[in-house]
Amino acid sequence: MGNRPGAGPPLTVELVHSGKVRDLYADSGELILVASDRVSVYDVVLPTPIPDKGRILTALSLWWFARLADLAPNHVISADRVPAEFAGRAIRCQRLDMLPVECIARGYLTGQGLASYQATGSVSGVALPPGLTEASRLPEPVFTPTTKAPAGQHDEPMTFDEVAELAGPGTADQLRRLTLAVYRRGHDLALARGIIIADTKLEFGRAPDGTIVLADEVLTPDSSRFWPAASWQPGRPQHAFDKQFLRDWSAGLAWDRTPPGPPIPPDVVAATRERYVDAYQRLTGAPWQPAPS
Repeated sequence: MGNRPGAGPPLTVELVHSGKVRDLYADSGELILVASDRVSVYDVVLPTPIPDKGRILTALSLWWFARLADLAPNHVISADRVPAEFAGRAIRCQRLDMLPVECIARGYLTGQGLASYQATGSVSGVALPPGLTEASRLPEPVFTPTTKAPAGQHDEPMTFDEVAELAGPGTADQLRRLTLAVYRRGHDLALARGIIIADTKLEFGRAPDGTIVLADEVLTPDSSRFWPAASWQPGRPQHAFDKQFLRDWSAGLAWDRTPPGPPIPPDVVAATRERYVDAYQRLTGAPWQPAPS
């Protein structure tokens, strides 16, 4: 694989993992994380790509990493030193020992959090006040981690004590602190730009010196729920700038949520892409420039 002109010697990379949305390549002791235009719902990759999605996710993650660097070190080495065919949708990253927990922060009640609350009055063992409803803002953001399930299986909720048992009490404390700090910073910055980040999922790894490092993507429409602040109203579903729109579309189909997923009609593709673009533009204040054809 070649590099971009003027960016140094050619790169030779090896595919080490292909996920639902991202592909991971190894190169000279470092990793290259490539965001594709694939989209998944209910852990199933749908057969229709969303144009520009990978580039938007990459650009937005880089924007957020720069604004969170004082809270947590991140895995970014370079967005430029990548193979030419990945330009704009890849990040050269530090190799980490990834921690076996999906770190989720919730500031509002929706999705699986709402289902758990309605059944038990709590989420991941965290008791919540009575009387909350769909899209209610929580008194304080809560840490509601899950397992990292193998491909084809679903993540399962974890309590904080279970994280401590799995990763150690000190690591569990750090993960909760970092997750909530990133969420609070992201929520406040986004709210000032008219977007509510209802919840988000983060991943962390450990560097060779033991430091816990923020990795993967951060505060994107794939890893978070984005709602327009101006129309937020508890007690009902919210307009979504994220792939919740696709989940809602697929929920109306005669599909059992197992592979293969249904093809996405052109109008739904266009509406989904528009939501990703809108989120990027509102957050960054910059117009989105489509990839050259």
